[in-house]
Amino acid sequence: MKARIHVTLKNGVLDPQGKAIEHALGNMGFDGVEAARQGKYIELDLKSTDRASAEKEVDEMCRKLLANTVIENYSIELE
Repeated sequence: MKARIHVTLKNGVLDPQGKAIEHALGNMGFDGVEAARQGKYIELDLKSTDRASAEKEVDEMCRKLLANTVIENYSIELE
């Protein structure tokens, strides 16, 4: 089973990397970008075949290591 995890900063948390991306795109002539936020994408190959236990395990991984839940949100997709 494959798990896809998207980690993004919560609204209201400053995103200097996103601002740098926004600024660089503007300098390159991409004037249509009003704002940019950056995040992380993590893909895991899991041994588990049980969807419920896999989701629970990946959620625990996110809370303990993959995401800083104080300033980040995460979403999980299982395939």
